[in-house]
Amino acid sequence: MLIGILQTGQAPDVLRTAMGDYPDMFMRLLADRGLTFKTFHVEGMEFPSGVHDCDGWLITGSRHGAYEDHPFIKPLEDFIRKAYAERVPVVGICFGHQIIAQALGGKVEKFKGGWAVGPQDYDFGGETVKLNAWHQDQVVERPAAAERIGTNAFCENAALLYDDRAYTVQAHPEYGDDFIDGLMRTRGKGLVPDQLMEEARARFSDRNSSTAIADRIADFFKQTRN
Repeated sequence: MLIGILQTGQAPDVLRTAMGDYPDMFMRLLADRGLTFKTFHVEGMEFPSGVHDCDGWLITGSRHGAYEDHPFIKPLEDFIRKAYAERVPVVGICFGHQIIAQALGGKVEKFKGGWAVGPQDYDFGGETVKLNAWHQDQVVERPAAAERIGTNAFCENAALLYDDRAYTVQAHPEYGDDFIDGLMRTRGKGLVPDQLMEEARARFSDRNSSTAIADRIADFFKQTRN
């Protein structure tokens, strides 16, 4: 099954050399699950010719806000709505989670409660899922078509399911602790409170649920659709 990765941002240069860019992280996360990948750098206006070019789509994270005025935002929203209408499955992570919600009628904004950084616990229907987070923006109003499937006290709409059409997660299953630490060193200073970053580092030894979420993403892509 061919999955098109719609790249909406880039890892910091100093981290990219050692750890790869966002598409590389997703390819590692979803390896050995019957999926192949093709990347489109939509942030740089490289879009697929149509929603059926791949069997499914994965939208990455980004340092941009979904509500900001960047050239790629509106075409990406149009692409999301077209894929949704054509029942081509789409997965969104962090910015991807937000832009899908926004494209389908939800609301995204810079959260007044501040940042979520590092390992966080989420309630997925009574199951505790621990994932790395790096965000201030949130989906504050979910679309009518979206079912909330993951939440915590800080991020109400932490994961959303749009029947068999879209599956989105605010946190980053593709980010290891080493990459979060790198983000704190390269992008966090002056942006994220120092105490919040220190608390995040103290939680790095916690067990991470990225493998479980990777399984769910792969299962979502491969499920039978009419």
